[in-house]
Amino acid sequence: MAFEFEILNFFQELHTPVLTWIMRAASRLGDAGFIWILLAVILLLIPKTRKIGMLVSVALILDVITCNLILKPLVARTRPYDVNTAIELLIAAPKDFSFPSGHTAASFAAVSALWFTKEKKFWIPALVLAVLIAFSRMYFYVHYPTDVLGGALLGIFCGWMADKLLAWGKKEKNHVRGNAD
Repeated sequence: MAFEFEILNFFQELHTPVLTWIMRAASRLGDAGFIWILLAVILLLIPKTRKIGMLVSVALILDVITCNLILKPLVARTRPYDVNTAIELLIAAPKDFSFPSGHTAASFAAVSALWFTKEKKFWIPALVLAVLIAFSRMYFYVHYPTDVLGGALLGIFCGWMADKLLAWGKKEKNHVRGNAD
């Protein structure tokens, strides 16, 4: 765990007022998956992007169940600022457990769902924001690097699962109608 604190302490050396403002904005966009839920709703409201919105929505639902309801309570990892109490937090202290990073998991669930749609105009900017959100969690000393890595992997898995579930649902729907492949 020492190497994780070395990485977190490195991020502390990067603090500047401008970078802190950028990271705070990124982190807030990820609060409770806000930006990703908003994106899913907008995509669902537009007929042309409704299928993309459904894929993002399913990925986010899988993520919240897996991350917040199963893994965080099961692993129950203490946050880094609770271990290194010399750090002054620049954001409100999260009240839940550390592993995996929920901000990162939701971000990568949405991004990977978008990636599976092959719509570069959606997933490339979303990836940039997701990476920024993930780094903000270490910048603010609220997650270990392995929390962020675990969140990214979990999010990618949830996006992949959403793609598989919706493809399976479509196949089953066609099968019931008598249009099996």
